[in-house]
Amino acid sequence: MKRSTLDGEKLTSAFADGYWRVKTFSEVDSTQDVIRLSQPRHGDVVTADFQSKGRGRLDRSFESVPDAGLLFSLFVEPKVEREKWGVLPLLVGMSVAQTLNDQAGSATFQTKWPNDVLAAGGKIAGILCESFNSGVIVGIGINVNTSRENLPVSTASSMYLELGVELERTEILIGILRNLKNTFASWNEGQDLISAYKSSNATLGQNVRVMLPDGEELYSQAVNVGSDGALELANGERVTVGDVVHLR
Repeated sequence: MKRSTLDGEKLTSAFADGYWRVKTFSEVDSTQDVIRLSQPRHGDVVTADFQSKGRGRLDRSFESVPDAGLLFSLFVEPKVEREKWGVLPLLVGMSVAQTLNDQAGSATFQTKWPNDVLAAGGKIAGILCESFNSGVIVGIGINVNTSRENLPVSTASSMYLELGVELERTEILIGILRNLKNTFASWNEGQDLISAYKSSNATLGQNVRVMLPDGEELYSQAVNVGSDGALELANGERVTVGDVVHLR
């Protein structure tokens, strides 16, 4: 499979207005850590062709072979009240799914509560949001041109496997950052984006198993996402933090 590195010049040209300031690396330990150690300001973005110690939610590792995935972190300072920041991973996931569908010319990609993007074959992308100083570091990992043998787990997939074509990672990153800029602007202006998120979501209507941080498991149907981003279940439970499995 032919792979190319990210095009730093194209990224700089695409964001000449300065809202996003993108730094590209061939390899880092973790794009999250690079951002954290850089005294970031709103709009800083770090992306790498490979990260040796990438991680996702709950400190799980996130693996990708060089030049196949799209691995990046960005720093944002939301203008909404801090207690509303819980919806941020949902809005990021929505923007990523929308961009992937735009790039593919399809409706293949959907969000999974709270922080994944799915296709028919499995998980395509994961999102990690971590509060830091006056803002949030948002980490995004996407399986773009990843082959079947290089996927980290059997429940994962890639854009290449879903669509049957290789895609240009630089163009996808440009599209996601442009979409995120618009999403953040709408959110900061007080617009309710939960309805849009729900229309992109594959979890609603599913029978689910929810694994809570304390080890408790809930079994019910996912029926709604509240204005605070909480997953609402048919049994009356509201979940703000947890891992969800769609039951078949």
